[in-house]
Amino acid sequence: MPLNRREFTKQSAVAGAGLALTGAVGALATAPEALASDEPEAYGAGHEHGHGHALGYGPLVADPDGMLALPEGFSYSVVTHSGVTRLESGEFTPSNHDGTAAFAGPRGATYLVNNHELKGPRDKWAHPVPLTEGLVYDPAAAGGCTVVEVHRDGTVAEWVGLAGTSTNCAGGRTAWGTWLTGEETEDLAGKNGMTKDHGYIFEVDPQDRRANLAPKPVKAFGRYAHEAVVVDPKHGHAYLTEDASGPNGLLFRWVPPQDFEHGRGKLRTLADDAGVLQAFKCIDSSGRFVDDLSRATRIGTVYGVDWVDVPDRDGRTTSVRKQFTDGQVTRARKLEGMWWADGGAYVVSSYAREESPGTAHDGQVWFYDPKRRTLTLKVLLGVNTAPDEDGAFDGPDNITVSPYGGLVIAEDGEGVQHLFGATDSGRTYPIARNDFNDSEFTGVTFSPDGDTLFANIQDPGIMVAITGPWRRQPRR
Repeated sequence: MPLNRREFTKQSAVAGAGLALTGAVGALATAPEALASDEPEAYGAGHEHGHGHALGYGPLVADPDGMLALPEGFSYSVVTHSGVTRLESGEFTPSNHDGTAAFAGPRGATYLVNNHELKGPRDKWAHPVPLTEGLVYDPAAAGGCTVVEVHRDGTVAEWVGLAGTSTNCAGGRTAWGTWLTGEETEDLAGKNGMTKDHGYIFEVDPQDRRANLAPKPVKAFGRYAHEAVVVDPKHGHAYLTEDASGPNGLLFRWVPPQDFEHGRGKLRTLADDAGVLQAFKCIDSSGRFVDDLSRATRIGTVYGVDWVDVPDRDGRTTSVRKQFTDGQVTRARKLEGMWWADGGAYVVSSYAREESPGTAHDGQVWFYDPKRRTLTLKVLLGVNTAPDEDGAFDGPDNITVSPYGGLVIAEDGEGVQHLFGATDSGRTYPIARNDFNDSEFTGVTFSPDGDTLFANIQDPGIMVAITGPWRRQPRR
């Protein structure tokens, strides 16, 4: 049922939409502790609020080993390092680490499923994902996933969970304990050396190696440049982001067939055309269509959301995002990371520039509430005019919800790269800085017990485990 203006006004009032919708540009957050809003209460450095603690963990301290700058009292260890550490089978850890999630393993161990964003033919890469027998989709493709097991004593084992896929970028953790990995490509068989069609979602089980045999794409979720995916554990809807331009990408929803129940191995049983794939369409409180998320200029912006059926989800002749005309769907540049928490989906748009019709920015984080059918802007980063100087944040990508409140965000911007936190009101603070090179951070995720923050330096592919005096962050 389409969301009409009266219904949206009612819903947005409940959601706290009294903040201005599309309107004048407010002060956008780029530097740590800035408030991404034009509200008067922009607390200064060291200001204690909410729980009696200062925001964040203090300034970053340069790493004498030249890897990772962290706040005082924090430390890190290297879990995997492409070209250095090895798999159980003897090959080197594959390169280009990306989306990652953590799962509780036996006897206090932690399993991590780690994407490897390797595009095109295998001979292009020094350390592609090995073609492990029974786990290969397309023997020409270099990407895939590895499973990393970290034991309580710090010892590590790693093996292939999926091979022969392409450009495995983000993905998502499921409520039934598996990982969904997305191919950020639309290459068909015969293009870039591929022997099978690509641009799909695959499922990887970190605890049951047999479940990963004979990989099968989840074609029901559509074929396009996949980024992240989350699944509503209550209703079974899947939400998926697309990183694309010309035109900008879309946020999708997959509605399962009636009586379908999620669980281990269930996605394999779906027909290619099972359920309904839809793209989002936003309206403001006046009932006006919103063509692009770059139109939002203030934290607290709330849009109502409708869903429009995708004509051809496999997009072999016309890419899915190009099947819609102006006015049918809402778009955004670089729709990236997602995380399901708080009864909804957090969604990232990394930046907007001349390809977008609204206001330029260096990152947005939205929250989609499926019950109210609203999309609320939670974090907004202004254009970073000095990306090579430490202190400002830009280009959010992978995200996770912190057990200590707010979000932790991996930066894929220009210049200096960070992991940074964001409070419920959009205030930001630094957690780590890449002192090793200028590669982006990826795969940010907490261990099941909340003691360890895992993250990756994408190139060459280094997974780190960060520990320290984590504490509850102020809501504001």
